[in-house]
Amino acid sequence: MRCALEIVQQAHDMDLELRAGLHTGEIEIRDDDVAVLAVTIGKRTCDLAGSREVLVSETVKGLIVGSGIPLSERGTHVLKGVPDEWRLFAVER
Repeated sequence: MRCALEIVQQAHDMDLELRAGLHTGEIEIRDDDVAVLAVTIGKRTCDLAGSREVLVSETVKGLIVGSGIPLSERGTHVLKGVPDEWRLFAVER
């Protein structure tokens, strides 16, 4: 998350607008590609982020408890191609 924030900020300093979405989960490597639901969740989370925003899934939120990284609720979303609804959080600067 800190890396994503830094990348987004450095891009902004160069007049580029980026966003990031983070999720964690099991992956499967097929030849030269990575394919599984975890990748899709990360992509869909990124799709919902605003300019200069880093969004994380509730899975990531649970893993960083006690880290001191502040998050703010961004609501529950249906992610295309992903079962169920997902709570997303913005990483605060």
